[in-house]
Amino acid sequence: MAALALVAVGAFAGATIVPSTKVTRTPVAVAAPPVVVAAPQLVSRPPARCPFPTALRPAFEDAARDSNLPPALLYAVAKIESNLRPDVVSESGARGVLQLMPTTGQMLALDIDEPRANVLAGARYLRQMFDRFRSSDMALAAYNAGPTAVERAGGSPSAGVVAYVVKVTALWRSVAGCR
Repeated sequence: MAALALVAVGAFAGATIVPSTKVTRTPVAVAAPPVVVAAPQLVSRPPARCPFPTALRPAFEDAARDSNLPPALLYAVAKIESNLRPDVVSESGARGVLQLMPTTGQMLALDIDEPRANVLAGARYLRQMFDRFRSSDMALAAYNAGPTAVERAGGSPSAGVVAYVVKVTALWRSVAGCR
């Protein structure tokens, strides 16, 4: 309606400026009042529970508080890394729920073979990567490929690491805000 009003005003102004043009004036239509549609009421819902395995829920909750990282992020990393299984060992020797290398466990003085300590170690290590790289993509790439490889490459060092970051980020977003 506002656009029609502007066109009408412009046409009238143009007719006034160019007197040699014959313009037949017609009565201006009165615009109908705008229809006001009330915004739907948003229902405040408590955050969904993160889909942690029951036995590991306290470990993830404690690790999220300790590392000041969102529980949804820790869930996403663990789900992609090990499918939340504490007994998984990768070809490269990474172990547990958050797939940590033994040297990382030693550096953090935590027993990565104990699930609760593995989750805490993974959260603390991921926090270090966030503090070091200041970007979620770079931190996740460093968590997966190692910080030295990411620094040398100036980002994700391979297509596999890029795919890892994309998967973790998509899962993280899908459960964002969970507790």
